[in-house]
Amino acid sequence: MLRFASLGSGSKGNATVVAAGDTVVLIDCGFSVRETARRLATLGLAPEQLDAILVTHEHSDHSAGVARLARRHNIPVYLTHGTLGSGRLDGCPQVHCFNCAEQFRIGSLDIEAVAVPHDAREPCQYRLSYLGRSLGVLTDLGSITEHVVARFRGVQALVLEFNHDLDMLWQGAYPAALKKRVAGDWGHLNNGQAVALLQQLGIKSLQHLVVAHISEQNNCPQQAAAELAAVYGPLDSRVVFAAQDSGFGWLALT
Repeated sequence: MLRFASLGSGSKGNATVVAAGDTVVLIDCGFSVRETARRLATLGLAPEQLDAILVTHEHSDHSAGVARLARRHNIPVYLTHGTLGSGRLDGCPQVHCFNCAEQFRIGSLDIEAVAVPHDAREPCQYRLSYLGRSLGVLTDLGSITEHVVARFRGVQALVLEFNHDLDMLWQGAYPAALKKRVAGDWGHLNNGQAVALLQQLGIKSLQHLVVAHISEQNNCPQQAAAELAAVYGPLDSRVVFAAQDSGFGWLALT
């Protein structure tokens, strides 16, 4: 069984746990070692059980806790050459570098790194597979590319960024330059873009859709849900909303 959960999702910190067979990996770690351990415990896990940490990019809300957690518990870290070259993840005890679009295996999990448009050194997102079931983790990208659509098509579960509502962003308190960055092609997906991507991917195969990386200032779960429901009608139990303070609990693919 492939199952997954989140320790938290948003600009204050991100971390996603994926487990399959005898393998447990953490995607990103934007929390302190103590906070990560506390949040893992709510899922019945301890840091010592992690087989690897996969990093998407060097921004602090995804990487701030990676090196300390890896050193404390001697956990291997997987990341792109560009992300390592940013200098923000120095000190990891075991480093495995790869290029975007590479496929590799960690224990029971088959993993594909997918290049995405985001304002980092060499950012990627991940598709993880086990016994014919696939999970896509897709946050922190500013626009939809043919490559992204092709690589995430056919997944049975998707953690997808619904970062901001455009009207809320433009009318909000962010400085003009930050607004342009967030809304730009190398920033973050807005609600409309996320729904448009789902339309290209198709949702019939999805057992779980997680609405993730919701901005606390420029969006809200109700706004994201309304945009999603406008296209797909009333939302069903397949749709889960990731929270900044608690992420979401275990979801399993059958």
